[in-house]
Amino acid sequence: MSSNRTPFIVGISGASGTAYAAAVINALLDAGESVDLVVSKSARLTILDELGLSWRDGHWREDLAVLLDRDTANADVVTWSAGDFAAGPSSGSYPAKGMVVVPASTASVAGIAMGLSKDLLQRAADVTLKERRPLVVCVRETPFTRSTMEHMLTLDISGAVVLPCNPAFYHGPTHVQQLVDFVAGKVLDAIGIDNDLFTRWQGELGAARKAATGP
Repeated sequence: MSSNRTPFIVGISGASGTAYAAAVINALLDAGESVDLVVSKSARLTILDELGLSWRDGHWREDLAVLLDRDTANADVVTWSAGDFAAGPSSGSYPAKGMVVVPASTASVAGIAMGLSKDLLQRAADVTLKERRPLVVCVRETPFTRSTMEHMLTLDISGAVVLPCNPAFYHGPTHVQQLVDFVAGKVLDAIGIDNDLFTRWQGELGAARKAATGP
């Protein structure tokens, strides 16, 4: 691992929405960024359910290739076990540009908001907040209970960006991946990474529809 490597940390919790995590990681790698990955225990079950993929610590790079649908042999990605409290991201002295929790379950939202640090994902998010680094929490749940909304307000007050996985439709999506990429693009916007993952609003009603269907 390079001594001058400064990654973005990506935490995958057990919420449904593995595709959102894959889109964000792919976009970060395409932008030339380094990624530190933390997959929670419950996320492994969701990955298995949604992709039929058993995430294995000893073969994570091969599993990552399936998750991202790309060759990851030379990808600048490091993984940390969710139970490893001695991992780099557990310390504020570990260099990182920020963190994205995607998708974020309501349990992880609560844990981060209350500073529980029940696993490395929550601890790394807590460190990100205390070090005043960008933290984006992509909540994937609906509807919200009052307690979840209070936890999201706490995160906002603490300096995090609460970014629910809510895609828009003004860009004229015709495929599910375009909806996923819209959310990933908003995530990258929030952490200051240029991207063209979705067609941006230009102030003209129906522009995306006209582009797709012609005049």
